[in-house]
Parts: sequence; C-alpha cells; structure tokens
Amino acid sequence: MGEKGGKTDMERIGVFQEMSYATIGDRYRRPGEIQFNVSASKGKQMLPGGSKERSALQHGYFHEKFNRVFESEAYTDPIKIRRQRRVKEMQKNIGKQFIPSSGEKMPSGLGNHYGTFAGPVSAFSPVAKARQGYKAPGRNFTTNPAKKGTGYGYLSVTISKYPEYKGNEYDKTKEISKRENEAHRKALKGGAFRLNMHPKAYFDGNPFMSDRPLPPAKKGVSKPPDVKPFRPSNPPKKAGGSKAGTFDPYPSHSQDPYGIKYKRPVHVVNKTGKIFVPSTGPKTAPISSILDQNVTKVVNSMNYRTVRSVTYG
Repeated sequence: MGEKGGKTDMERIGVFQEMSYATIGDRYRRPGEIQFNVSASKGKQMLPGGSKERSALQHGYFHEKFNRVFESEAYTDPIKIRRQRRVKEMQKNIGKQFIPSSGEKMPSGLGNHYGTFAGPVSAFSPVAKARQGYKAPGRNFTTNPAKKGTGYGYLSVTISKYPEYKGNEYDKTKEISKRENEAHRKALKGGAFRLNMHPKAYFDGNPFMSDRPLPPAKKGVSKPPDVKPFRPSNPPKKAGGSKAGTFDPYPSHSQDPYGIKYKRPVHVVNKTGKIFVPSTGPKTAPISSILDQNVTKVVNSMNYRTVRSVTYG
C-alpha cells in the first residue's frame, strides 16, 4: 500500500518498527495441559474448619471467655457527684447569688393601672373634684328704643353726637407756603453761590475738528483712474479621458516587461547528498473499543476459570 502512494502498515498502526514476539519457537499446549500454581497443591493444605455463627455460646467470638467491661469497679453515685460539682461551682461566685427579676405583671381589667410603669394617673381618676359655688350671671345690657326718622336732615337721630361746624379757608395752602418761604429767606445770610468759570464736558473735545474754514482747492490736470473690467477665473475642468481636471500632469506609462522572478531549484539535496524529504505527520495508534475490551476481559476470565478447574480438579 505504501508503494502506491498511501501509508504503510507501520505508519497506519502508529509504531516505528514491528514488535518482537516472546513465544517464538514454543511448543503448542492444549488448554487442558496447562498447570497453574503447581506448588499450591503439594503438601498439607489449610483447613479453616468452616464459618461460625453467633449464638448464646462463646463459639462465635474470638475470645474463649466473655470479658466484662466494668469488672472490679467501685459503685459511683451520679447524684452525689452532681451535688459536689454544684458546690464547687458556687464557691467560684464572688458576690451574692444572682436572682432574676420577677415576671411581668398582667393588667387586671379596664381602668386599672396595675402592671404599668407609671402607676395610676391622677388626671384619669374618676373621683369628682371640689368645685366653686354657682354664680349667676349679671343682667343683660339694655338700650333705649331706636329713634324714628331717616336721619337725613334731622338732628340727634344717630348714635353719636352731631358734628360741629369747623371753617376752612380757601387759599390756606398758599398762605402756608408763603410764610415758609419768608422764614427761609430771613434765615439766609448771603446770596446764592455762583462759579466764575464756564462748565466743560466730561470728555475732551475732538483734536481733529477745527472751526477755521478750509483752503480753496488747487486747480490742476487730473488723470482718469486706471480701471480694468473684472474678469472671473476660468471654470473648473472636468475629468475625462485626457486627465485635464487633475492638478498634476498625468504620469507617463513605464514599461515593465513580464519576466520570471523566481526559479524553483531542481534536485535539492542536503549536506549528505540525499534528497530532502519532510517528516511525516503525527502517527495514530490503534485504540480498541469498549465493547472489544469487555469481550476480551470475559474471555480471559473464562480461560482462567477453565485452567483453575483443570488444575485443582
């Protein structure tokens, strides 16, 4: 198979060479002729005497005599030992014996304060308090009957007295202001304070402004301004077959003839003069299935039983 291009038998199995055989040249023996452990059948054999069953007798135990666990032991009183231990623990106490507080008190019914922290509350006591004697209220407030009339144009009809007439001068405000101005002028000692300089603006004036008239214009030949008409730039070029729309000129075509750059060597050999052959991949080893292992195990056990039965009869 290896000559035709496939793997050889050794590569397919996964071993480097054929294993040697340990039974080359041995004489064939039939299954009945094989003897196993011949020395065990010679001489006196071990006789166990059968298994013993446990009963009321001493036959089922290892010892010939029944040994007691507590033999020749003095009697101990557990109650006495417990009391002695309690006395020792009480001697370790420094002060008096701890006495827990009494249990909680249960209320005996509604309206009773037994079992509470604060005790009875005097404000909720049902006992009647001492009160002052009854004092009758005084007589109600009485008024005279209302006077008849609408009140308009009649005197002594309203609750309050009729207001008295008080005169008011017509130009009283002007007279008051006139008196106040006269008193103010008498209090002045001199005239009003006046400055002897003209007030100026907050910022300085414009230094380039002048009140003087401008000089007359000079007469001369004036040249007309050199004005050229505006000419817009050319419109952008469109990319086409001539490549006129690019910024740089189109590069010229460079000749690059096709040629074989790498030539594969022929008959490559190593230092020893042999042709280099790459190593083969990982080899696979034969693996028996679980079913095959179980069958082999059963066959071997059956052969072992057959050999033992033939040996020992």
